[in-house]
Amino acid sequence: GNRQESYMTSSTPISNLPSHKVSWSTTFAFGAPAVGAGYMYLLLSLYVMKFSTDVLLIAPGVMGAIYSLSRIWDAISDPLVGYFSDRTSSRLGRRRTWILASCLPISLGFYMVFAPPMFFDTAALTLWMAVAIIFFYSAMTLFFVPHMALGAELTTDYHERSRLFGMRHLFYTIGSIISLGTMYFLITEEFKPNGDVRALAEDYALIAVLVMSVLVIYAVTQLRERPEFQNRVQGSPIQAFRDIWDNPHARLLIVVTFIEHVGSAAIAALTLYVTQYVVGAPTWAPLVILAYMVPSSLSVPLWLPLSKRFGKIRVWIFGMLLTGVSFGGMFFLPFLDTVGERLWLIMIMAAFAGLAAGCGGTIGPSVQGDVIDYDEHITGERKEGSYFAAWNFVYKSALGIMLLMTGFALEFSGFVPNQEQTMEVQLVMVGLYGVFPLVCYVVGAILFSRFKLDEKAYQKIRADLDERAQLQAVENVQC
Repeated sequence: GNRQESYMTSSTPISNLPSHKVSWSTTFAFGAPAVGAGYMYLLLSLYVMKFSTDVLLIAPGVMGAIYSLSRIWDAISDPLVGYFSDRTSSRLGRRRTWILASCLPISLGFYMVFAPPMFFDTAALTLWMAVAIIFFYSAMTLFFVPHMALGAELTTDYHERSRLFGMRHLFYTIGSIISLGTMYFLITEEFKPNGDVRALAEDYALIAVLVMSVLVIYAVTQLRERPEFQNRVQGSPIQAFRDIWDNPHARLLIVVTFIEHVGSAAIAALTLYVTQYVVGAPTWAPLVILAYMVPSSLSVPLWLPLSKRFGKIRVWIFGMLLTGVSFGGMFFLPFLDTVGERLWLIMIMAAFAGLAAGCGGTIGPSVQGDVIDYDEHITGERKEGSYFAAWNFVYKSALGIMLLMTGFALEFSGFVPNQEQTMEVQLVMVGLYGVFPLVCYVVGAILFSRFKLDEKAYQKIRADLDERAQLQAVENVQC
């Protein structure tokens, strides 16, 4: 079409054709900011709901509504950030400009969430948390979408991409593990006679924003962008997202990602509740999550060779099924007699779920990068930002929907904060925590088995793209 023809006659210079190996220094710099992002996201996903209901005494249904409202706003902010990131042209490049600009708003938003003024009443606290949560997630969009897009640009090699995103997943999980220490101290502070959870949360938030800022600045100064990928988006935002939906591989991946993240969002929303009100061991919550995080990070080197041997698609399908079965086992928690038995079950199931999570975190973004190359093959454009904005929006929408469901399910089942719960409430919790993710992941795996962009199909696309680029380089030299 006309868009592809204009790409073919562009005067944009071509370098590094084709690109394969990524140096360890580049891989490290790319992954480093994920430590701060993993810390912040896990703390908001796992603790803020409980912080709001049990410490600030805001109704769970209200908090669920706040999270859902933030997802509605994401429907606007995510696509815009992705599109404008694709079209940005500056000395730093189109991705690093946005990553650097995200520092200040991320810091302000995260600090606001954990430092609401002490003199506010419930109504004022509710409004403050609504503004803070929406602002923080909007600020993280400024970082996440360009950062993931940059990862897809750093290499065009089918398996090297997995190594790059595997390192990012490792760093992200390390940040998540560090946040478990914060959660442990905050939960412990809740049960002290004179504990001051709010003051402690504010201190941790201040440290977190300083570390995140340093890591972002380090990444921006160390990473470099591919100049041949810039100025390659010509259409409107509507056209960009129409291209995404017209891409059959992207369309299937969006549906699967939504189903998968609805399931995983239940896990994020309910782990602290299940550990306290079903297992009966609230201070063990960080250790339960640690049992999930450690295999998630340590398994990255395992999934890389497996994906090379059996293919990224098959390995990811196996990871989905393993995740579903692992969390499905959580349904039996209320039927065990002792706290010890319940702890053993939740720890073992969490470990297997974490093992599977390492697969999704490593292989998932790599497959997404392949889908973006398919789009270039069809349209001649490089719009990683728009693609990762779409997936980021799907992820956050799933989280918002699940938090809304969780909030109202807890409220209507008769949940009372800081009290022993009825069997009905416990069954609602483990139903959302175990059975619901099992169903979501099984459905997602069945749908993803129809995905056709395997290594053989990708290599044909890659060869054609490299041939076009070589021809364009020759034309540029002749001009």
